[in-house]
Amino acid sequence: MPGQGRLKAGAGKGYMSANQSLQQQGCTMAGHSKWANIQHRKGRQDAARSKLFSKLAKEITVAAKMGDPDPDKNPRLRLAVKEAKSQSVPKDVIERAIKKATGGDAENYDEIRYEGYGPNGVAVIVEAMTDNKNRTASNVRSTFSKNGGNLGETGSVGFMFERKGEVTYPADAGDADTLMMAAIEAGAEDVESSEDGHIIYCADSDLNDVSNALESELGESESTKLVWKPTTTTELDLEGMQKLMKLVDALEDDDDVQRVTTNFEASDEVMEQL
Repeated sequence: MPGQGRLKAGAGKGYMSANQSLQQQGCTMAGHSKWANIQHRKGRQDAARSKLFSKLAKEITVAAKMGDPDPDKNPRLRLAVKEAKSQSVPKDVIERAIKKATGGDAENYDEIRYEGYGPNGVAVIVEAMTDNKNRTASNVRSTFSKNGGNLGETGSVGFMFERKGEVTYPADAGDADTLMMAAIEAGAEDVESSEDGHIIYCADSDLNDVSNALESELGESESTKLVWKPTTTTELDLEGMQKLMKLVDALEDDDDVQRVTTNFEASDEVMEQL
């Protein structure tokens, strides 16, 4: 069966995808939601909600403008709408974002990826959608330098990540063995199960097929999206984590930035002190 030999359970590295800072104005970490919990304690969740909605709406508009405005005929738009719904974006906001694309009044956005290093050499990928490349590049470079980081050339850290499809399910979707079998049948590559839930990875080009197969077996997922999955991680102590959180928060406060991913790893002891 596809991918069977590569599947493994419980391989939770503590990397951070700040896409979902978008999600919880913060970042998710593979195998658990520690980063989200930190952000919640910091009170950022509510404060970031409107910013989150606008970024998700922008993704919907761009996806609809690039292809068919019908999510059933446009895989990228379908994923964007699904992610927005999973973050409780109101239906009218989603519909307005699609209409904006079809109405011809949507801005033209360029999708750009920036790569650099954060505190202690942590690799950072910044994905942006912008109508002004010069403005965004200047802001991102300035944010890195002001927060102990360094913006690099394209490709400077990208080799430390793989582009993957990621499908997440809550812990109550089933036990690790159930999820493993469903993932194997769906053609996934990897499963990480913990008490906080299940994360299933697949080839980026297979995300639509794998997610549909999983949902027919397990029901609707919590999240389905493309991610940068680290192949190598950088261990951080408490001070390093605090500096990294400051950098990621600053990057995400930029309206042009859609998501931030880093490859940090931190011990439970460090995470509990944040």
